[in-house]
Amino acid sequence: MTDLFISLGAWNWLIVGFILMALELLAPGIFLFWLGLAALLTGLATFALAGMLLLSWQAQLLLFALLSVAAVPLWRRIARGGEAESSATNPFLNRRTDALVGREFVLEKPIVGGVGTVRIDDTFWRITGPDAPAGSRVKIVQADGVNLIVAAA
Repeated sequence: MTDLFISLGAWNWLIVGFILMALELLAPGIFLFWLGLAALLTGLATFALAGMLLLSWQAQLLLFALLSVAAVPLWRRIARGGEAESSATNPFLNRRTDALVGREFVLEKPIVGGVGTVRIDDTFWRITGPDAPAGSRVKIVQADGVNLIVAAA
């Protein structure tokens, strides 16, 4: 096993880096990309420092470990930045019913027994509220799961 570590060179790190990145394509979401990036950077550092000094296998493994550990917070920062941007541009993403509160619609069918339906865009929504005839205007006052609670507008 020690012979394997001693023989580690720049080419081995580059090959391992590309293999890890290729595995990430086959099984996404396992952070293999970041380990592959750390291996590539270790290989490039080994190439760059080959003229000045020869990195021992211990130094190469330490560099790989440090780059791998540094990649996780980097990834979290990048991922969090995209998430915050997405929620800032569309605050009702994945909460469609919350976006409907305060809007007014015309009943196509009457509310009978406190239950009815209203058509919003291309979808029929179940609504609850006071009985009202078809054609009357209702305002959505609350969203309870997939049920919308309405009041006369």
